[in-house]
Amino acid sequence: MKAHILIAEDDTNIRLGLIATLESDGYSVTAASDGAQALQIFPQQKFDLVMLDVMMPKKNGYDVCRDLRSGGSQVPILFLTAKGEEIDKVVGLKLGADDYVLKPFGVHELLARVEALLRRARSTAPALATPELPTEFRLGTALIDRRKFTADVAGRVSALTAREMKLAEVFAAHAGEVLSRDSLLNAVWGVDYYGTTRTLDQHVAQLRKKVEAVPDEPKSIMTVHGVGYRYDELE
Repeated sequence: MKAHILIAEDDTNIRLGLIATLESDGYSVTAASDGAQALQIFPQQKFDLVMLDVMMPKKNGYDVCRDLRSGGSQVPILFLTAKGEEIDKVVGLKLGADDYVLKPFGVHELLARVEALLRRARSTAPALATPELPTEFRLGTALIDRRKFTADVAGRVSALTAREMKLAEVFAAHAGEVLSRDSLLNAVWGVDYYGTTRTLDQHVAQLRKKVEAVPDEPKSIMTVHGVGYRYDELE
């Protein structure tokens, strides 16, 4: 049986198109015309995924996402947005969204995003062990201070978030190993988290800015295409 999806989209034509597309692929769909209506519907049924337009009347997609997460729901959330600026993507992910699709989008891209979210939600990839590390340790060119949550690269000190610190610890504990995106998500966010690899990639990008000498040309946190990441200790 295919998943049950809640759509919140105020544009009637787009909403009807989404319903037709998803139902034709076998999904069960419930639709709302604005964010407030979506929040009324959500507790009444069990949903496997929520699809939110960002710009909606009464409550926008960001507000709905924030309310769902603050209420304890970990259901995967996919944003539909016409905004392409990087800051909007980051804001959405920080609020707890798991992925986003930029309008106008193709049917194949949309269905691929939906399937990826649902696949991640069903994932049983094992969590990575993280042995105890010293209070200070090296990650690339940075000296990581676990007490202060900072990364120091030749006197350039950057504050680390809790997620960035956990990522740094996992990389340091598994130097030289190729780590899958799912295993990193489980290690840093927990096995019950339903986010996608975009969430992880955004955090890795932010960590690189704080621990790499030249973030656009990483020498320690390396991407392994199609798999995940590998941390290489610098000689």
